[in-house]
Amino acid sequence: MEAANHRLLERELQAATAAGLLILHYQPRFCLATGEIVANEALVRWRHRKQGLILPGTSVPVAERSDSINLIGGWMLAEACREAACWNTARLSVNVSTRQLQSGVLLPQLAAALQQSDLPPDRLELELTESSLADSSIDTLLALSAIRDQGIGLALDGFGTGSVSQSMLKRLPLTAIKLDCSLVCEPMSREDAASVRAVVEAGRAMRLTTVAEGIETEAQRAFLSGIGCEEGQGSLFSDPLPPRQLRPMLGAARS
Repeated sequence: MEAANHRLLERELQAATAAGLLILHYQPRFCLATGEIVANEALVRWRHRKQGLILPGTSVPVAERSDSINLIGGWMLAEACREAACWNTARLSVNVSTRQLQSGVLLPQLAAALQQSDLPPDRLELELTESSLADSSIDTLLALSAIRDQGIGLALDGFGTGSVSQSMLKRLPLTAIKLDCSLVCEPMSREDAASVRAVVEAGRAMRLTTVAEGIETEAQRAFLSGIGCEEGQGSLFSDPLPPRQLRPMLGAARS
């Protein structure tokens, strides 16, 4: 029964993509020292005809099991870059899938999205999961290097869950690491705090921007800022927002 439900959801998602029923919300990312919005992460939502707004935790795993994730990923890049072109200075962060990277579609999708939107490449950052990089082949490393050569940033999402070692980080052309929200949840033990501090120090040593996810309290923000974590996002600052609510916060060129 569960497998049949997943297949049905996959067919519905493919139809929704073709019908334009996917939308993007954006979660702001803040400088922990100044409180300034420095980036916004694009997050896909699916307007399901019966279930309402479906979040990425449900829709993305379904899409990942088929090539529909390539279609969705390409649409996300194009739509998010078009939206970000109206922001004044804030960077755009977009999640990309393992399939996009390994199938070879990511580079042409990037070229098309940047050309159509006129977004400067250095204002775009791609987020990749630990699992997508844990077994990085030569082809993957070459593709990542080609992306970095364009000035596009590369962030390792959910760092600290164990798939990527610090030695592997040195091989990857990354610009940022995002600490998994499980590392900063409260209450934080002395051992947890030491682990987070070690990750932040390692990021600084490798000249990577460190970003904390899932910040919910002022105590978390103060601790992370105090140990040198540079950026953060979470409900303390802002939940994901539709473009019409985000633009006024950014002083965007259009409303």
